Amino acid sequence: MTNQPQSIYLPLQFNQVLEIVRQLGLAERRNLLLYLLGLQSDKEDLTLTHLASERSLAKDWLTDKEDEAWQNL
Repeated sequence: MTNQPQSIYLPLQFNQVLEIVRQLGLAERRNLLLYLLGLQSDKEDLTLTHLASERSLAKDWLTDKEDEAWQNL
């Protein structure tokens, strides 16, 4: 017996899908977003971690202190 993907039809309303997504953890939401955007396959692609962390890192990077530190480069 082979492990081939099975297709199922599961009719859901949009608000039901949103409720399911709200129950996901942060990592699962990130993976879902990347998958829906076509940036990630079913297999984890760790090279896309920068996309998920960009907003968090921007809090530290987008400051006057940070701009001052890099002004001579």
